[in-house]
Amino acid sequence: MSSVFDDLVGQEHITTILQAAVAASRTGEESQEMTHAWLFTGPPGSGRSSAAVAFAQALICSNNGCGTCSDCNAAKTHGHPDVEIIRTEGLSIKVEEVRELLTRVAWAPSMGGWRVVVMEDADRLTESAANALLKAIEEPGTRTVWLLCAPTLHDLLPTIRSRCRHLQLRTPSLQAVTNVLVARDKIAPAMADFAARVSQGHIGRARYLATNESVRGNRARIMALPLQLGSLAAAFAAAQTLVDLATAEANTSSDERDEKEIEKLQEAYGKGATGRGMATGGAKAVKELEKEQKSRSTRMVRDSIDGALLDIATFYRDVMMVQSGNTETMINTDMREAIESYAAKSPAHSTVNKITAIMEARTNLAYNAAPLVTCEALMCRLARA
Repeated sequence: MSSVFDDLVGQEHITTILQAAVAASRTGEESQEMTHAWLFTGPPGSGRSSAAVAFAQALICSNNGCGTCSDCNAAKTHGHPDVEIIRTEGLSIKVEEVRELLTRVAWAPSMGGWRVVVMEDADRLTESAANALLKAIEEPGTRTVWLLCAPTLHDLLPTIRSRCRHLQLRTPSLQAVTNVLVARDKIAPAMADFAARVSQGHIGRARYLATNESVRGNRARIMALPLQLGSLAAAFAAAQTLVDLATAEANTSSDERDEKEIEKLQEAYGKGATGRGMATGGAKAVKELEKEQKSRSTRMVRDSIDGALLDIATFYRDVMMVQSGNTETMINTDMREAIESYAAKSPAHSTVNKITAIMEARTNLAYNAAPLVTCEALMCRLARA
């Protein structure tokens, strides 16, 4: 029999706990297996959001999460009245959004036995938003379940995480990701193996790489940058290339979407229906939407740059493996010759410094440092080290 938990690759330890919680939830009482607040943590690509959504589906499904009924399908696609899935596309979740959410979830379940809230980016809560959420978790509704997702425990207030049951997901094995791409997405085994390796177990990114030739081309250009840092001038050029590629990738995903969102909003306010433009308040609503879209675009560019920096880090990681005499776990096997040549010319301590520099640049980006300046400073460090 199929289950919503079937897609949780390499998370059998989590699946067992969640299935026991679903069974306990049928009694309608909070118990050791079932509680009102959960926190899913794990590295990017581990499937923490997928696990939370699957749990939400199972809680409101009469068949414990069959994955095929109308309730399961509606919960996954934002169509179920008792399931709220919060996917922020801006840089943060503001207190106004949390207060509005709390107003909605205060209602009793309209169809099933539970009202479930999935917050996929709980680490993006502002301090005031986190405090507002804390009050709701401290005084939960009798039939409300909170499912929070974050990279690590330390990304949330201690007062919030202390009131949640913590589930730590792990990165799926490369073989498990490869098998999923081959079996579920019908991707050729060689391509699936390549995508699984370079994505480092991130299932979503592996699928994106395997099915998009232009993305693979952009990655190849990014991976060549460490080989081009022969001077400071080349470092500045490499930084510009990296930012341009990341921006182009983000814009490709957002431009068409932004245009459709604005058109729908304008239609909702009557544009084109009366021949006299939009109804009162339409211009203000469009302006607010454009502001949200700009925030989303900023986040997408930063996320794209962060992903590119992680790719570059795998280059230096492979160099370090070669320098230590271990080539069996190389990630970028398609660059083996270039990596071995680079490793022979560069001292090992320099490789470690370069990886450290990349991680520091990622931290600076997370604190909203200017992307181009951050990348320029990083490339200069990589060129000098």
